[in-house]
Amino acid sequence: MRVGLAGAGNIAGRYAAAIVNAPELELAGATDPRAGRAAALVGAHGGVEYPNLEALLADEAVDTVVNLTSPQAHFEVSEAALTAGKHVHSEKPLALTHDEARALVERASRNGVRLSSAPTTLLGEAPQTAWKLIREGAIGEVRAIYAEANWGRLEAWHPDPRTLYAVGPLIDVGVYPLTIVTAMFGPARSVQAFAKTLEPERTRLDGSPFTPAAPDFIVASVELADGVLVRLTASFYVGPGKQRGLELHGDDGSLYLPTWAEADSRIELQARGGEYATIPPVREPFHGIDWGRALVELAEAVEAGRPHRSSGEHAAHVVEVFDAVRRSLEQGGLAVEVHSDFRRPEPMDWAQ
Repeated sequence: MRVGLAGAGNIAGRYAAAIVNAPELELAGATDPRAGRAAALVGAHGGVEYPNLEALLADEAVDTVVNLTSPQAHFEVSEAALTAGKHVHSEKPLALTHDEARALVERASRNGVRLSSAPTTLLGEAPQTAWKLIREGAIGEVRAIYAEANWGRLEAWHPDPRTLYAVGPLIDVGVYPLTIVTAMFGPARSVQAFAKTLEPERTRLDGSPFTPAAPDFIVASVELADGVLVRLTASFYVGPGKQRGLELHGDDGSLYLPTWAEADSRIELQARGGEYATIPPVREPFHGIDWGRALVELAEAVEAGRPHRSSGEHAAHVVEVFDAVRRSLEQGGLAVEVHSDFRRPEPMDWAQ
């Protein structure tokens, strides 16, 4: 599968390196509206520099476009690529509203192409191992999940995080554990939320001040279709210290992953009333985040004619949860129903 990158910013190099290292993939090239970024990327990893998105989409040899633009541009760029007959893998979020996300899903269906979306960390060895243990009844029926996405002050390392502060920590990082738990336990059906800006005065690396456009601290209570209750916390104020990762609590015990992102996260299992013990993953894990895994999985799914695991429908459902959170906040924390559904992904073959 020949892949073109729309966007050559902060994480594009990680995608490019993963594509080059995967025999199933080939890096066709990249484009970016900021002068020099695409040239630097292809200079390091190969492929051609497309002068603009239109040129990338006009290249008939490109099968798939990876949308690495800012969240505010995701809908427009993905829609253009799908309309051009390309498969699309989008960075998160799929779109900023559920209406836009559903429109992308429908566009992909009409054009007979695939729509895939990050986050895809569910495909990593640690989450797959935890999911297998849950399916096998290791902790009994799961009833409560604590999902912590405390990411700290992005301006401490990101050259210009204003677009991320504009969407807020729930959409930028809370999306990771939310995607994992909805894949495991089904779609959300009700949401209640609280949010507040704890640090309104921020400073970029170049010394210029800015104010976050969205709250930097949010807590959401999410009830899933299977009856599981999720407490989801996301923050650009609290750092990734002790309050981070996934805790899954069932009738017979608990599972703990200190991180929901890295494939090689530690996995701890506790029988009810006992001590936590480390559990080995089902196979040797990738170290960190495998940025190319979803693209390889997509290529294999297209070739086999089967559903791909990181589906646009699932990503669109997650965006509806974000919409419900916004409505809950507007209504003073009242419960808001979520209605959309999606085909749950299959576990990876090696974790069946």
